[in-house]
Amino acid sequence: MKKVLLTALAVFSLTFVNAQEENSEFGFTKGNMFLEGNLSFGNTKTTESFQGTDLSELKESNFNFTPKFGYFISNKLALGAQLSVGSQNEEEKDLINNTTDELKFNTFGAGVFARYYFLDLGKRFKTFTEVGLAFESGKAEVNGTETESANGFGIGVDLGINYFVTKNMAISFGLNNVLSYGTATLETPAGDETQVSGLSGNLNSFNNFFDTPSFGLLYKF
Repeated sequence: MKKVLLTALAVFSLTFVNAQEENSEFGFTKGNMFLEGNLSFGNTKTTESFQGTDLSELKESNFNFTPKFGYFISNKLALGAQLSVGSQNEEEKDLINNTTDELKFNTFGAGVFARYYFLDLGKRFKTFTEVGLAFESGKAEVNGTETESANGFGIGVDLGINYFVTKNMAISFGLNNVLSYGTATLETPAGDETQVSGLSGNLNSFNNFFDTPSFGLLYKF
C-alpha cells in the first residue's frame, strides 16, 4: 500500500510539474528581457465639392514608431526604456486656383516605463497596463519653412495585449495614452515662447476600440 501511495504521489508531482512548465512556456518570468517595436499610422483623404465641382482636397497622414527594451524584475513587472519617432503631414490643394499648402510636424522622444501584466487570457494572451514618462521635441514646417519648435515631457497610461505566436515571439496590440498629462514650450523662429500643458483621456476609445491603436512585435530573450 505504501508503494502504491508513493507511486501515485510521484505521478501526480510529475503531472503537476509538466502542467506548470506548459503554462509558463508562453509568458514571462523574473530575469526575462524583451525588445518590442510598436507602430501606429493613419491616412485620410477629404474632398470638398460644390454642385458637382471639386473645390479642394485635404490629405492627412500620421506615423509613429516606438522601440522599447524591458527587463523583468518579477514575473509580472518589467522596467525599461524607449525611443519614439513620429510625423504628421497635411496637404491641402486648392483645385480651382491650382495651389497647394503643406504642413509637416516631426517629433523625436526618449523615456522610461513600467509595465505590469495583470491578466492571462488562456496560455497565449497576456494583458498589461503600462505607465511611461517621456521627453519629446518636435518641429513644425509650413511649405518647407519652419514655423514653430516644441520641447516638453509627458506621462501616460497605456493598455495592451501580447499574443505569443511562439514562446519567444509575440504580437503586440495597445491603446496609447488612455490617460495622459503633458507640458511643452513652443518657440517660433523669432524667439516668441508659449507654455502649454494639459490632462487628457481617451477612455471613449472603448466605444471605438480602434481609435488610438498601435501594433507591433515583441521578442523575449
